[in-house]
Amino acid sequence: MSGSGYRRGVGGKPGPERAARARDETPDEVLDRNTGELLQELRVTITGVQVLVGFLLTLPFSSRFGDLSTFGTTLYTVTLMAATLSAVSLIAPVSFHRIVFRHRERGDLVEQGNRLLVAGLALLLLALVSAVLLVLDVVLGRGPALAGGAVVAVAGLTTWYLLPLRSLGSRG
Repeated sequence: MSGSGYRRGVGGKPGPERAARARDETPDEVLDRNTGELLQELRVTITGVQVLVGFLLTLPFSSRFGDLSTFGTTLYTVTLMAATLSAVSLIAPVSFHRIVFRHRERGDLVEQGNRLLVAGLALLLLALVSAVLLVLDVVLGRGPALAGGAVVAVAGLTTWYLLPLRSLGSRG
């Protein structure tokens, strides 16, 4: 077994031993539960990312794609890259699990999977904001596009990051 920070509970983060005591579970049961929760969260997010990437991959073949301004093609590129990198980040824990399967590295899987999921969500938010900007720029113009993108950015940052961080901060 490697010396995972998650398993040891370093850096101010509790390892599974503390959670196990609090929930009357063994550390392995905590890691099993955490792995299941991580995989369920990945299932929820990856479907949306895959649909977005699939849609973005077809756009260059539409008749109006050539009419995009430099801003539009730049925004399309940002959107495609963010969505694709989000997919890579969200799929990575599956590969990680498959490679370390049966090597008792579940703590590392949970720790790295959590990091990859948070990064994937940040990239997904960038992709969603960029996609809204792109579509609204074509349909309504630059001003409404910027407003719509700002609304999505604020909603995403608030619900995905600020509320959970505020909840954590209220404990201390």
